[in-house]
Amino acid sequence: MKCPFCGGTESRVKDSRDVGDAVHRRRECEHCKGRFSTYERVEKFHLMVIKQDQRREAFDRQKLYVGIRKACEKRPLPAGEIENAVEEIEQELYRFGKQEIPSSVIGERVMEHLRQLDKIAYIRFASVYRSFGDVETMFEEIQKLLNREKPDSANLQQIIINESSDSYRRDDF
Repeated sequence: MKCPFCGGTESRVKDSRDVGDAVHRRRECEHCKGRFSTYERVEKFHLMVIKQDQRREAFDRQKLYVGIRKACEKRPLPAGEIENAVEEIEQELYRFGKQEIPSSVIGERVMEHLRQLDKIAYIRFASVYRSFGDVETMFEEIQKLLNREKPDSANLQQIIINESSDSYRRDDF
């Protein structure tokens, strides 16, 4: 493990604990005595994301995190809530048991989590994801939110099963 402070390659584990599907390790550099954290995860099969134009790209957890974080900017959310949402969404995607997931499914999962987490963040994300063309369309989405309409989970399963579907939305993942 390379020290982020001095670049030394010798470090000692000072503390280790399980955190969900990873192991958090607190390390100390043998050279400069700097302390830093590492996370170890079991490598699962690689998820591929089917983009709107049918290209495939590797699932990027960091890209998911950044998208959710942008929607939640300046919102009064506890520090770990975004990381928890990313973790839950990633686990949901793996539980589908498919190696290829349409980007629209990821977007819908994000929207569902944001709907529960913070309604303003949900509207922010939805305005980009759904590409609202006018105020009326955005108002309709807000009305759905106020009426607590939820997406049909059977529809999400159908999108996964029918990967050649033309119902893909925004391609941000």
